[in-house]
Amino acid sequence: GGHVSLLHEEGYAIVQALIARGVVADFRAPEAMRFGLAPLYVRWADVWDAMDALEDVLARREYARPEFQVRAAVT
Repeated sequence: GGHVSLLHEEGYAIVQALIARGVVADFRAPEAMRFGLAPLYVRWADVWDAMDALEDVLARREYARPEFQVRAAVT
């Protein structure tokens, strides 16, 4: 597939924090964050911006906010 998976113990909450920032990602239990990289419609700048957002979410521990910790049935 055309995706990259990253693992983190707080993967679900991180994905939720990214979604709140407009970065579309997917979560797969138990800890995989998946990012789609379809070259027809994802520009290198989109990937750069998504990874900048990921860096910021991790550095600020934004994923620890209570609203990102609540698990829904579907991500």
